[in-house]
Amino acid sequence: MADRPLVGKVCLVTGASRGIGKGIALQLGDAGATVYITGRTLDPAGDGKPGSLRETADEIEGRGGKCIPVECDHGDDEQVKMLFERISKEQNGRLDVLVNNAFSAIKALLSTTGEAFWEMPVSMWDTINRVGLRGHYVATWHAAQMMVPAKQGLIVNISSCGGLIYIFNAPYCVGKSGCDRMAVECGLELKKHNIAVVSLWPGPVKTKTVLDTWAVETRTETEKMTYDYVTKYGESIEYPGKAVVHLAKDPKIMNKTGRIFITAELGHEYGFRDIDGSTPASLRQAKTLFLYTGHPWLAALIPSFIKFPYWLISLGGNHF
Repeated sequence: MADRPLVGKVCLVTGASRGIGKGIALQLGDAGATVYITGRTLDPAGDGKPGSLRETADEIEGRGGKCIPVECDHGDDEQVKMLFERISKEQNGRLDVLVNNAFSAIKALLSTTGEAFWEMPVSMWDTINRVGLRGHYVATWHAAQMMVPAKQGLIVNISSCGGLIYIFNAPYCVGKSGCDRMAVECGLELKKHNIAVVSLWPGPVKTKTVLDTWAVETRTETEKMTYDYVTKYGESIEYPGKAVVHLAKDPKIMNKTGRIFITAELGHEYGFRDIDGSTPASLRQAKTLFLYTGHPWLAALIPSFIKFPYWLISLGGNHF
């Protein structure tokens, strides 16, 4: 089916109650896949309101998809083990796509912006990276146990340009660098088993948490410009999902294993737009990078069509 290319595929999206994870799950469901989604609570208020795992599942099924919500704290290894055992049992050992998205530190990051790492509790490391980087590794370990015998699969780490440039704080950047490096090294080991592992960098995403945080009167001038830029050029939560769907249906996906991809650049390569028909900004655009690195007025002067080449961006991570 051309419009439902993932019919028969089994996918898992971690951390799909809201935000990017929800958007990815919605798009995978639209593409015909059976989608397992996880969150720490199924429906905390018991009313299916926005922000609950149940609400995401209901929306997927309301759009004609198939979704199985599972309560799982990705900071608890035993719960993660039970999650994969359940998928294996219910799907006869099959898992085609794993999207590592679970992350529990957004509010912590936004509330500590501007603080140095030594000014924060040492526990901030675990707040950011236990469910994030470590949780991604644990889920990947379990997924590989299912995918290797099948000789096929795709694993996607949701990362960010924080793996290359400074954003938020040191623990966050180290964690995102780790997510990217994990895709490279796990991809290297899994390549001979026909399993692709990639890291995905969404651009500025119009999540409710980000917009609500910056849409306040007390925001700084930089936050105001960032908010205005995100609302004008940012991605919907479903745009990264479109990227994942196109990766999952790409017959030459193994050519991409062990690499980092920017959602907007995949949109250009595969020829897809956001759900409103727009073309989101790429992190390769000079305007975007200047904004992210704390140079809002310089960003305001740069035309949107000017992009940095990949080789130049790569040099930004070379400290030898």
